[in-house]
Amino acid sequence: MMPLSGKQRTTAAAGPCCCGDTPGRDGGDASPCCPGAATDGDASLCCGVSAAGGEDSGQPCCGGPQAPAASPMARPGYELRPFVETFLTTLAGPVPVVRTSLDRRDFRGTLGARLGYGRDGYRTAPGLYAVGRPGPDSPVLVTADYKLSFDALRRELSGIDAWILVLDTRGINVWCAAGKGTFSAAAVALLVEASGLARVVSHRRLIVPQLAAPGLDARDVRRRCGFTAIFGPVRAADLPAFLRAGNRAEPAMRRVTFTLSERLAVAPVEVYHARKWLWWAALAALAVSGIGPGVFSLVAVWERGVWLVAATLAGLVGGALATPVFLPWLPGRAFAVKGAIAAGGLGLLTVLVLAHAAPEAVSPAGRVAMALAAASLGSFLAMNFTGSTPFASPSGVEREMRRAMPLQAAGLVLAAILWIISAF
Repeated sequence: MMPLSGKQRTTAAAGPCCCGDTPGRDGGDASPCCPGAATDGDASLCCGVSAAGGEDSGQPCCGGPQAPAASPMARPGYELRPFVETFLTTLAGPVPVVRTSLDRRDFRGTLGARLGYGRDGYRTAPGLYAVGRPGPDSPVLVTADYKLSFDALRRELSGIDAWILVLDTRGINVWCAAGKGTFSAAAVALLVEASGLARVVSHRRLIVPQLAAPGLDARDVRRRCGFTAIFGPVRAADLPAFLRAGNRAEPAMRRVTFTLSERLAVAPVEVYHARKWLWWAALAALAVSGIGPGVFSLVAVWERGVWLVAATLAGLVGGALATPVFLPWLPGRAFAVKGAIAAGGLGLLTVLVLAHAAPEAVSPAGRVAMALAAASLGSFLAMNFTGSTPFASPSGVEREMRRAMPLQAAGLVLAAILWIISAF
């Protein structure tokens, strides 16, 4: 092997990068780093080090491109969230500045939360955040640590300089957190103190969501921390206009709606949660369908059981999907009644299909049991939407549940009895 020059000896002293000494393609000696790399001249590279001058070339000699360097904002023991773009130095310490645009990770998380997947842990760390380049006079907007609530707020703040105070609401949205007591004056005052907000802003005003009003006493906030709570609009989309108007809301900004798109947004999670019990309900329906004159019949499990499973699905679709979709047009005010009507209607539709497809499979008593089971199940599932509407109060919901749940349970028991009797 040819003796190495001074520069080549410096490069080789570090040891082979990947390959060791390997014959070159043209019969000569290869670089101690990579096969086929020439050893003569100053152009060879070894593990990103140039033989010409010993400087880092930034190009690895083997393998794929090197990973990007760690973010200068990274801190040991802390996870840097993708929506944080930098940190802003304040008298209370560094404050993360968040993006106002959502990326694919945010949309994937939103989809998962809407379907109920990972919903309980979909939250943002409580504390003080910033959008734009806020200063001491910039407004302070308060929200929940539920990631959907946080995203709904920041995506509407493009071009606005503001502070965002994220409360620890246990991963619950603003409206529900207000009802559960986690979006309260005590929680606000605690975070104002912990974040050092009084050293960051020169004013003493907090803009809180209107939907926090059921659990937030503005006078108590002022008494506890010296900040005045101003109730902002219902929807985050109205915040820019609200701020431009000097923190004044138009009547439309105060109106709570429950439009078709809003109703459809909360429906998938109820359907998704049904997976926890639907399989067991289907197995129970198949098992009870096998009971008959011969004690138990596998043939009856299939011939009759499939129709009881269909009635169960009718109750699920009627209570968890049809009820929110057709909510304004379903008779009655109570959700239990609306759900019973929607699911009962689908149950009757299932009976009509049965009468046409397999008229001998189920007796009249069994058909009544199918419709009754669908109506009872749908009535129960429909009550899950009481917390999503602007015309239900906590006391009214509790009263409805106390009255409806015994009737729903009785309906399911009666349906089971009729279904078993219909086999004899």
